[in-house]
Amino acid sequence: MTKPPGSLGVLEDVAAQLAGTAGACPPPLPTPAAVAVFAGDHGVHAQGVTPWPQEVTAQMVANFARGGAVVNAFAAQLGADVVVVDVGVATPYAVEVSPALLSRKVRSGTADLAVGPAMTLDEARRAVEVGIEVATELAADHACLVTGDMGITNTTASAALVCAFTGATPAAATGRGTGVDDPTLARKVGVVGRAVARVPERPSTSEAALAALAEVGGLEHAALAGFVLGAAAARVPVLLDGVIAGSAALVAAALCPAALEHALAGHTSAEPGHALALRALGLRPLLGLDLRLGEGTGALLALPLVASAARALREVATFDSAGVTEKS
Repeated sequence: MTKPPGSLGVLEDVAAQLAGTAGACPPPLPTPAAVAVFAGDHGVHAQGVTPWPQEVTAQMVANFARGGAVVNAFAAQLGADVVVVDVGVATPYAVEVSPALLSRKVRSGTADLAVGPAMTLDEARRAVEVGIEVATELAADHACLVTGDMGITNTTASAALVCAFTGATPAAATGRGTGVDDPTLARKVGVVGRAVARVPERPSTSEAALAALAEVGGLEHAALAGFVLGAAAARVPVLLDGVIAGSAALVAAALCPAALEHALAGHTSAEPGHALALRALGLRPLLGLDLRLGEGTGALLALPLVASAARALREVATFDSAGVTEKS
C-alpha cells in the first residue's frame, strides 16, 4: 500500500483481523451493520444497588422499539439497524408489535445473585442459545454485528462476572453504574463479593463457564455471550460495546476461545471492570471516551473506524499500481 509500513497503527491490525474473519483480502466493508440490544432484569435489584426503579428496563425497551434512544440516534447516523431482544424483562412494556422488537424471553428477570444462583444451568444455556440464534439471523443480511444491552442493575452482574473470570477483587471491578453514591457503591461491592464467593475457582472449562454464568450473570449477559459465538460461527465481525459486553465476552471466550478472534472492542468505558475484562481478553479498545451508557452506543461510534480499516485495504493503491517509488 502507498504508505509507510505500520503508519496506520491499530487500524492495520483491525484490517488484518477483518480479512481473517472473512477469509478474504481485501475484506468486505462492515456494512450494513446491525445492533442487537439484549434486555433483561435482575433480582439483585432488591439489594438496593441502584436508585433506578426496575420498570425502567421495560420503559427503555419501548423507547428503543420506537426509535427514541441514544442508540437509535447513533445507528441512524451510520445507517445501522437496531433490533431489541427481550430475553428477560420482568415488567410489561407498552409498545406496539414492531419488527424492531423480538420476544425471546427465557424468564422474567433473574433471581437475586446476592443470595443464590441467578439462573439455572438450563436457563443460562437457553439464553446463550437466544444470542446464537439472533446472531445467525442477523448475519444473513448484515456484514457487522454490534452488541447492545439494557437492564437496570446489570453492571452489578457484570462486575461479578469480571471477578469470577479474571480473579479481580470486587472493589477493583465494581463501578458506579448509572452514577450511584458512595453508600450505594459500598453496598454494591459487598453484594458482588458475596456472589463471587460462590464461584471458588476461575472457570477453566466450558461446563464451569456456564455454571459461573448461571451463578452470577444476567440473561442479557448470557445472550450476548451467545451473540459473540454466533457471529464467529457466521464469520461476521462483532463489535463489542461496554462493560456488559466485555463481561459477556469473558464467558464466550471460556466457552469457545476461538470466537474472540472475530471480536473487536469498540471502546473502553468508565466502568473499571471493563478495562479488566478487555485486558484479560487481549482486546485493544478503539476509543476511550469515558462512556457508560451501554445500549451499543460506544461500539457504534467505533464502527466508522472499522469501516475505514476495511476500506483502506480495499481501495488504497499499491506502490506498483500507483507508480510510487518505495524507500530504498
